[in-house]
Amino acid sequence: MLDQLLARAVQLGSLSRLARLRQQPHEVQARLLRELLSRARATEWGRRYGFGERPPAADFARRVPVSTYEQLYPALEKVLRGQPDVLWPGRPRWFAKSSGTTNARSKFIPITTEALHDCHYRAGRDMLALATHFYPRERLLAGKTLSLGGAHTANPFRPQEPASRVGDVSAVIMAQLPGWAEQLRTPPLKLALLEEWEEKIERIAAHVLRQDVRTLAGVPTWMVVLLRRVVALAGADDITQVWPHLRLFLHGAVAFGPYRELFRQLIPDARMRYLEIYNASEGYFALQDQPDSKDLLLLLDHGIYYEFLPADQWAAPDPRPVPLAEVELHRPYALVISTNAGLWRYLVGDTVRFTSLLPYRVRITGRTKHFLNAFGEEVVIENAEAAVAAASRATGAAVRDFTAAPVWFAVDSAASRGGHEWAVEFAPTAAPPDLARFGAVLDATLCELNSDYAAKRHRSLALAPPRLRAVPVGTFDAWLASQGKLGGQHKVPRLLNSREVLEAVLATAAVRG
Repeated sequence: MLDQLLARAVQLGSLSRLARLRQQPHEVQARLLRELLSRARATEWGRRYGFGERPPAADFARRVPVSTYEQLYPALEKVLRGQPDVLWPGRPRWFAKSSGTTNARSKFIPITTEALHDCHYRAGRDMLALATHFYPRERLLAGKTLSLGGAHTANPFRPQEPASRVGDVSAVIMAQLPGWAEQLRTPPLKLALLEEWEEKIERIAAHVLRQDVRTLAGVPTWMVVLLRRVVALAGADDITQVWPHLRLFLHGAVAFGPYRELFRQLIPDARMRYLEIYNASEGYFALQDQPDSKDLLLLLDHGIYYEFLPADQWAAPDPRPVPLAEVELHRPYALVISTNAGLWRYLVGDTVRFTSLLPYRVRITGRTKHFLNAFGEEVVIENAEAAVAAASRATGAAVRDFTAAPVWFAVDSAASRGGHEWAVEFAPTAAPPDLARFGAVLDATLCELNSDYAAKRHRSLALAPPRLRAVPVGTFDAWLASQGKLGGQHKVPRLLNSREVLEAVLATAAVRG
């Protein structure tokens, strides 16, 4: 069978490469750093920091500063405007546009040819190899992979150059897929890259209704919307009646825990499998290389050299990341990357913790600026998503989205306590029968997971119980639309120490009634 031959061909290179980076992680990263420095030695940054000398890792760290997007932007703007050889050789035509979650300003991340092929596409083949290796009987390549992505438009910094494009990273990847890979996916590009999301969902649902879809790939939030529309158009009870051979969902961008019950309802088949990927505008960082584990294997030979910033350095004026060889288990680190797209010692904003050091596996814990710590409680996104998932299981609920922010002490009341207010959108038919019970389980789970939160909640002396607000279905989509961020990989900030997003979401909910 052609699909089985293709699966074996994909596995042939990928599985051996993954084995090598599991067994020789430090050697793989050291060689990669040398290659990156050698390639960029004649660039503006290469000359400034002596890349031609191919400094070892310790010297590289001393020479090159850690940069946030804002700090690197002057150089990135030159690249956006078409100046060659600034951060990486040549003039990249494509840029991933992302609002990020650390700043309201749009980010524009270069996608060089090397980053596209040696990072994103290579990691995609690796994930495909693992999936077909894990589940050979399902013959995943005999059918289609349904993938959802964003859109791309002309680069506003180069209006005279129509070939230069900006867009969601998924759109950048899909627009340039090799022919063999494009044959495996659905819908066709003319639908997949539509810009208006309501039209996109409607037209894609109509197109894929009679396809043999065996794999889903995308962001859980939007996949739920699409699957519901497919089920409705088909007049079916669930998606298994439409796609009887559907067996796998490759998901990323947001934590899957809060969505698990939603997908169980939509796809009530014990043979359905789920694998997580960790892909961002800046690169494809990790993937799930064990079928029954939530840990993600760090991809060390995909054009990205890694360093890790300990939590006590996140606000430091001169941050000092540690190399891979010095990380410790279960400590929070912020990702610092140097890439074949010219991001040098770039602070991504994502945080991880290591669950294994041989091989190096991680779990995503959140964002450096996305946590609740208004009262010393230090609640990170990983805590919040686990608590929401536990409350959903306990009450039979399914959460589509949520955000939380502090409730500040009232200045005119000596008895006032701080707290957290949560806006939660439940699936249309899966709201909890008792919202107070949902809140109580969420609170208890946070206490179990986070000793700082538990200490503040002890006898409600410092923190009051969480205040839950169930908002109407569609509230978060409406808020994203109002921000010009509907669709693609745009995400609602889960946790913030300010109330701006929460207040805006609650205002949107009030308008929707």
